[in-house]
Amino acid sequence: MSSRLEHHPILTFQRGRKVKFYFDGKELEGYEGETIAAALHAAGVKKYRTSAELGRPRGFFCAIGKCSSCFMVVDGKPNVRVCVTPLREGMRVQTQIGKGDLIEKN
Repeated sequence: MSSRLEHHPILTFQRGRKVKFYFDGKELEGYEGETIAAALHAAGVKKYRTSAELGRPRGFFCAIGKCSSCFMVVDGKPNVRVCVTPLREGMRVQTQIGKGDLIEKN
């Protein structure tokens, strides 16, 4: 079952074409131009990272790019705010552990 918001009494949604992306190695689908967080939420993903200090799960919180709850590793880059980053075909999104280490690309 999708958690995708389809209708809203005030906002309108303009979705691009359906695209595939990868979350922790698993292929998912979303819409080009929607935020990564929106696509993950629709797929039922609630945990985006683990906090550095206490190792607690963090997820979707402010949805406007002001907090650090949605930091994830995107295409090898840590600390990407997925609540404001548009989804593109083929993106590789990973759960971030702690402060996020740079991933070596060979």
